[in-house]
Amino acid sequence: MKKTAIKETFPKKALITVAGTVGIGKSTFAKGLADCLGYQTSMEKVEGNPYLDKFYKDFKRWAFHLQIYFLAERFKEHKRIFNAPFGVVQDRSIYEDTGIFARMHYEKGNMTKMDFDTYENLFEAMVMTPYFNAPDVLVYLEGSFEQILNRIKARGREMEKQTPIAYWQEMFERYDAWINTFDQCPVIRVNIDQYDLHHDPNSLYPIIEKIASTINK
Repeated sequence: MKKTAIKETFPKKALITVAGTVGIGKSTFAKGLADCLGYQTSMEKVEGNPYLDKFYKDFKRWAFHLQIYFLAERFKEHKRIFNAPFGVVQDRSIYEDTGIFARMHYEKGNMTKMDFDTYENLFEAMVMTPYFNAPDVLVYLEGSFEQILNRIKARGREMEKQTPIAYWQEMFERYDAWINTFDQCPVIRVNIDQYDLHHDPNSLYPIIEKIASTINK
């Protein structure tokens, strides 16, 4: 399928969300997909987050603050995307915040039950309503834990290099459990071995055909 044919197949406006554990390559995939479709991107913002560095140094002190910050920022961005006149590929969904990160920190004792209940109540009031527009499709990237750990090490973020491997292992397992029960929108699962954006951008085309078919249904 040629690039021009892809654009003709896709609606002018749609929201495609890319999900997957830390280090799986969501940002690279989202940018490559958006380029093929002529869509805009909505990337997860790491820089400028006032809690992130503090959080990696003291999970218990800052977990609740970090999750509230992410929830507010992602909700505002989701509203901006919905009101935009163009199609968007989004790096990470708002659903992962509560389904994985907040719950993980609560169950590990980094967040009190009172704080977790407050967080869940906010999430349900903001997201789990008829007024919240779910993505048209969620593309879930998956691979082996060894591949993901190597990617985390390769990108060299200092705060991630100092994080215990057990943390990444648990997150990997939680993502696997989460996606098996996710039902808020259609899901397409993509193994990172199915494409190679660095050497063959055309390897995205079979995946794009699946996305197009799902959206057009």
